[in-house]
Amino acid sequence: MKEVVEAIKKANKVLVVGHIMPDGDDISSVLSLSKGLRSIGKEVISGIDWKIPWIFEELEEVKDIVDYQKFLDSGFDPKLMVVVDVSSPDRIGDFQNLIGKIPVAVIDHHATNDEFANFNWVDKSFGACAQMVMRVNKELGVKYDENLATINLMGILTDTGFLRFPNADARVYEDATELVKLGGKPHKISSMILENKRIEQFHLFADVLEKMKIELDGKLVYSYITQEMYKKHGCTDEDSSGFVHELRSIRGVEVAIMFMEIRPKLVHVSMRSKEWFDLSQFAKSIGGGGHPRAAGASIEGKDVFEVMDYVIPKLKEEMSRGEKS
Repeated sequence: MKEVVEAIKKANKVLVVGHIMPDGDDISSVLSLSKGLRSIGKEVISGIDWKIPWIFEELEEVKDIVDYQKFLDSGFDPKLMVVVDVSSPDRIGDFQNLIGKIPVAVIDHHATNDEFANFNWVDKSFGACAQMVMRVNKELGVKYDENLATINLMGILTDTGFLRFPNADARVYEDATELVKLGGKPHKISSMILENKRIEQFHLFADVLEKMKIELDGKLVYSYITQEMYKKHGCTDEDSSGFVHELRSIRGVEVAIMFMEIRPKLVHVSMRSKEWFDLSQFAKSIGGGGHPRAAGASIEGKDVFEVMDYVIPKLKEEMSRGEKS
């Protein structure tokens, strides 16, 4: 952490970048670090090379996040790029073009991180990258107000399933408590994330349930969404981000998978497990990454059915081997 902090201290212009297909922890980490750095006098641009899901638009700061093209158009000349919540350079979209041109620092908690930056703080023991950002901000002397505390808290709550997942350890509760004491509003976050669904999402999920398959004596559940299904209900991949959690909630299930056709010949595989199956290593074997209980991969050049035909047999073999051991 100290190397990353020192690199930030030396840079007067900083680009803070998150990953494509951003989730709550990623957006929280980008915005929390960006706001923190601005508060101590840094010039900062926040970058995510992907459309921000509409559910986060209630946060005013989201409008400040730019994609790679808008970053180029800005003429901003960063002296350091800080990449948060990202395990490999391909996950930052076209921002990876800057690697090798300017110094890069990474703050990340994924076990599959390949430490691709000049300065790497990677610690898989944290439940959320937002916890690490909180420590960097504190080390830099950032003063928290209600707004910053709420945004920072969002990352902790979303990446721990609102404190339901196994990664919600004592340190998670301590950090969340500290942010609440600083003014963080957990009810605002839960309302925005959990109680803000469109009716079209329910219609799409009904189709997902109709196509759901349960195998391995109920331990594996999976379903899929094609481009046609998204279009039928007026939805996009933003609307299906929480579906895999619903599948995992089925009694007796160990692993749940959603196969989502983001666009023709690009399929995102979102995976969750409950108790014993390590998804991080399996995700890595199919070109992705993540955590033991939450991981994913994006596979190009195949349609959703081809991806399922590739992933499911491989996963069933790994699950059978893991259960026996």
